[in-house]
Amino acid sequence: MRILIINGPNLNLLGRREPGIYGTQTFEAYLGTLRQKYPDVVIDYFQSNHEGDIIDRIHEAGFGADICDGIILNAGAYTHTSIAIHDAIKAVPIPTIEVHISNVHTREEFRHHSFISPVAHGIVIGFGIDGYRLALEGLLKMLAR
Repeated sequence: MRILIINGPNLNLLGRREPGIYGTQTFEAYLGTLRQKYPDVVIDYFQSNHEGDIIDRIHEAGFGADICDGIILNAGAYTHTSIAIHDAIKAVPIPTIEVHISNVHTREEFRHHSFISPVAHGIVIGFGIDGYRLALEGLLKMLAR
């Protein structure tokens, strides 16, 4: 089983960025823990602050040399703005789980709308960085069916 985690803009700053909202753990440290907990799953990781790079990586995961069984996506602010990422998810033949570290519905109103949700197979919101583990567990159960 091969799963790709994609983080969008500013998520490279986890552990330093607004720790009251996003916590103090870096994603790289968390990823190590996740990989230890799921040794039978290859967990690839990609982060970019650039929309086109995220779209290219989604395409690769679905059709390219790095085909994956599923995607866990925290598109960051692109969640609320990117029809292009929506279309990329819709185009690939693998499931995507949308993740948000904070509860976006308790934050600014512009964060309440997601272009990702209509094409996601599931959504995990507001469980902190552990939302990635919850998304992975859900995705693995979905793929086992």
